[in-house]
Amino acid sequence: MSASQGFRIDPARPEDVSDIVDLIRQLAEYERLAHQVRIDPADLREHLFGRRRFAEAALAKVGEETVGFALFFHNYSTFAGKPGLYLEDLFVRPGHRGKGYGAALLRHLAGIALDRDCARFEWSVLDWNQDAIDFYSRLGAVPMNEWTVFRLDGGSLRELAGGSPAK
Repeated sequence: MSASQGFRIDPARPEDVSDIVDLIRQLAEYERLAHQVRIDPADLREHLFGRRRFAEAALAKVGEETVGFALFFHNYSTFAGKPGLYLEDLFVRPGHRGKGYGAALLRHLAGIALDRDCARFEWSVLDWNQDAIDFYSRLGAVPMNEWTVFRLDGGSLRELAGGSPAK
């Protein structure tokens, strides 16, 4: 893979939102979670490019075609006393897999993490996705098996915040 083959990684721009939404939907289908997708393109545009930016995205492109993406944001390690980079989503369209684009996106984000003096670069992977687990392991990533992810959303989130749960 080389720039001469037309491959590059670009930071997302507002005009890329529809491509990003499409990639998010394809990722959700792959992860068997399409029923959970409620993304609003206008909200995504605001969250990526508005006054207060909550996340960033990098796009893998071949020519003018978007073949994959990575959506990421900063977290903070109190133990390290430094920011971290958290990869929320990484996806390469099925017809473009096996060409190094996913690894290139991860290398790109690792470079961003180092440039921004991050202590670490982390992400989650579904337990059943052995292909992804193997891919990440080959890159030198290690699973954090002693940690369990917890989540509040919907009614339980509102209830904890003092509101009434949604019906």
